[in-house]
Amino acid sequence: MLLATVFAPSATAGRVLLTPGVTYQRQLLFTPHGPEVIHVMTAPRPGGLYALRPMLSNDAVLGRETVTSMERRASASATVGGVNADLFTWNEGLPSGMFMESGVLKTPPHPRRSTVGITDDGRLLVQRISMVGTWQGSSQRHPLIGLNQRPGPQGLSLFTPAWGASTPAAQGTVEVTLDPFPPAAPATELSGTVVAVKPAGGTPIPPGGAVLVGQGTSAGRLAAEAPVGQTVTTILTLRPQWGGVVDAVGGGPVIVRDGQPVFRALESFTSNQLSLRNPRTAVGQREDGSIVLVAVDGRQPGYSTGLTNFELAQTMVRLGAVTASALDAGGSTTMAFDGELLNSPSDPGGERPVADGLFVFYYGVHAPAPAQPVLSPNGDGVAEVQTLSYKIVRPSTVTASLVGPDRIPRQTQTGQREPGTYRLTWSGRTAEGAPETEGRWRWVIKAVDDKAQQSTVERSFDLNNTLGYLNVRPSRVVVHKRSGNLRVGFRLAHSALVTLTIETASGAAVRTIRQRRGAGQMSIRWNGRYGSGVRAFSGPYIARVQTSNSFGRAELERRFSVRRARR
Repeated sequence: MLLATVFAPSATAGRVLLTPGVTYQRQLLFTPHGPEVIHVMTAPRPGGLYALRPMLSNDAVLGRETVTSMERRASASATVGGVNADLFTWNEGLPSGMFMESGVLKTPPHPRRSTVGITDDGRLLVQRISMVGTWQGSSQRHPLIGLNQRPGPQGLSLFTPAWGASTPAAQGTVEVTLDPFPPAAPATELSGTVVAVKPAGGTPIPPGGAVLVGQGTSAGRLAAEAPVGQTVTTILTLRPQWGGVVDAVGGGPVIVRDGQPVFRALESFTSNQLSLRNPRTAVGQREDGSIVLVAVDGRQPGYSTGLTNFELAQTMVRLGAVTASALDAGGSTTMAFDGELLNSPSDPGGERPVADGLFVFYYGVHAPAPAQPVLSPNGDGVAEVQTLSYKIVRPSTVTASLVGPDRIPRQTQTGQREPGTYRLTWSGRTAEGAPETEGRWRWVIKAVDDKAQQSTVERSFDLNNTLGYLNVRPSRVVVHKRSGNLRVGFRLAHSALVTLTIETASGAAVRTIRQRRGAGQMSIRWNGRYGSGVRAFSGPYIARVQTSNSFGRAELERRFSVRRARR
């Protein structure tokens, strides 16, 4: 069945610019099985100022960390947004599949599930990959079964610093420390000198070394062929070789191939993992190379039901993906930007710590949205001062300008800046203290970093004194069968179309009143009735006043409560 016949589009919010080139959109679709909330992040093809890279929780194979925490850790080196990635073991947080960062393997691929690879020229590959390893000491080559994984009864595994400080606790093992030992790049001879041999687990892993751990027959062979002073060589080979792939993370199954949704990928997933409607996460690439990250909320009846794996595939095709992979689903599903959640995770405790994530990294100048969408320095104590900022992650020459509605810069700062965040506080007045021109203002920052890469960001806000001094009386309204009034008072500096909306605490509008008013002290009365004429029920409410005129829009709100009298 085509997606268009399954999903009926509804209240889809417009795209929001998160940072230059990176957008976010929240889509709400009504379906026969309930509403679906789909969060979509898009970014340019990786390259230049942009990268698509995985991150390990806590920079280690073991352990879990939230997506928002990973983003905050990376914020000094880039502006970061992304999603959760691979499936993992619950207790240890061990990724179920491959993790490769900057050409260095941290965990091996799951041979019966797809791996997501990112090439050095910005292509997204989704493919099943396997790893074959060997080691050689004083004799012939032998199989090396695992990488940062506990060896089987007769197996041998290589532990690198990515695992942690020491090898796992074990009995009956022989453990050989190699120091120094190069990073675990695939298809490369990796050689190190044996500096220690000991039984059992808990062997310290040198920061620039590694430890080979053997069990059963492999333990005896390791003890015999890798004595202290012996050079040991390992080779980790990917099949297929995946030339050009520099970063990779496990996931699966493949859900879009050559622009078509994949119904059955025949990967190692259970029917329950694929066919039930759950929260879902995915990554894809469009024909033009742009990246699409998706998080679908689920398991929240009345808000968002979730999707099956094939419905996720159809969604990615609808969003223009020509190749795509699913990632871990359920309570792990998370989308965040700059350390702040964008979606609504389904776990009762909120955001779930996960093993790793997949992120868009932006290395240019970033400016968050202004602290006040509308600056209103009219003396009422609300939105009196504007705070603007920008962040750079590389040494850069920066020009930051505050530009008025007449396109003339009022303030300009130019100079060399070191990485960090820079702020400007503005009162909406000239240097002499006179009120500035009302209308749309722009905060424009241009930067050229130490790699000669240029970037620009622009944010806007309104300077608008139209609305001020909002109050509601009484703060607790008693609504009788025949009476019950709330007076909403405010002051207008300019004539405007005024909209009073009475909302429940959850944001549901129950009454809307629109009037065109001139400048001066004003009030609008609400009779305690919903738009249908029904008396308001007891509880907390919000009185929201919005104005619109040539200077833009302004909005203020006040909270009050209603008590519904018996008569």
